[in-house]
Amino acid sequence: MTSTTQYLSVLHRLRPTASLQRFLITAFTCLSAIACDSAPTSETSSGPKIVTTFLPVHLFTKAVVGDTGQVDILISPGKEVHDYQATPEDAKLLAQADILVENGLGMEAFLSDLVANAGNSELQQIDSSKGIEAMDGEHGHDEHGHDEHKHDEHKHDEHKHDEHKHDEHGHDEHGHDEHGHGHHHPEGNPHVWLDPVLAQQQVANIRDRLIEIDPDNADSYRSNAEAYIQQLQQLDSEFKEKLAPVQGCNFITFHDAFGHLAQRYGLQQEAIVHIPEDSITPQDIQRVQQLAKQHSVKALFTEPGIEDKRIEQISSDLNLSLEAINPLESGETDPQYYFQVMRSNLEALSRACQNN
Repeated sequence: MTSTTQYLSVLHRLRPTASLQRFLITAFTCLSAIACDSAPTSETSSGPKIVTTFLPVHLFTKAVVGDTGQVDILISPGKEVHDYQATPEDAKLLAQADILVENGLGMEAFLSDLVANAGNSELQQIDSSKGIEAMDGEHGHDEHGHDEHKHDEHKHDEHKHDEHKHDEHGHDEHGHDEHGHGHHHPEGNPHVWLDPVLAQQQVANIRDRLIEIDPDNADSYRSNAEAYIQQLQQLDSEFKEKLAPVQGCNFITFHDAFGHLAQRYGLQQEAIVHIPEDSITPQDIQRVQQLAKQHSVKALFTEPGIEDKRIEQISSDLNLSLEAINPLESGETDPQYYFQVMRSNLEALSRACQNN
């Protein structure tokens, strides 16, 4: 018998019977099921389950957490924070979370009620703006044309918002205009994330509290935060260098979001906060023209996606540069998106202020 014939004969004798085949298949299926049940998933990862309030806080938190834990966002990017209306799903999200990260400084006035409704006594909260000294309130020019630091007493009373009071729809009795950004924040201007230096402090606050809450992952939080803060420091250097030649530049916005950024780099924001960009009246146009002349304004800024021929006409009539600047309340959830938007803002500021 040749070697090939002997080999085939051995294989024939070793061929499993039908019953043995069934046994092996059953055993393999059971073992596979056990292995699948024990495999880790994103929901059962070793890190905490974290919920952030809105986009900039989400970007900073994800940068610090990395792959350590699960990070969800409460308010979808693009939705107005001041118009947020809580849902049962939101309460459920917080009921199942370990940590809630907020911007603070009164930005999320709805949180106290939502947290109470969630009924999660174990929920840990992180105020990313802890220790940050915010600018006084939001200093927009009101609809009667008062200057940046002065509010008419009656106008202030008419429009002020109680931080913790909302009607059943999540708004105060006066409501909010869809594109009006004249929101009152007693704790100071909360748009600190648009200042790269204050953003570093926010990241550090998130890091420190995460280490307190979850010390097992402290090394990861430290290294991730250090890398992101270094990027923020580099961004700050870029802003200083590029805006140094245009210090003192006055610009008009329709959203009082850029006061911290302007103050940091020697610019001046003149915010007209009671004019909705999508329904400007002739009286509004006259106000912008008067303000531009009064303060020697060099540029007019809208936000991405806002196109209005009347704004274009104002910039043309007054020979003002017209640019878009992004408050970072909508967009991508990758932590690197922050740098993409901020560098675009830097280019817009530099370009607009140099053109006049």
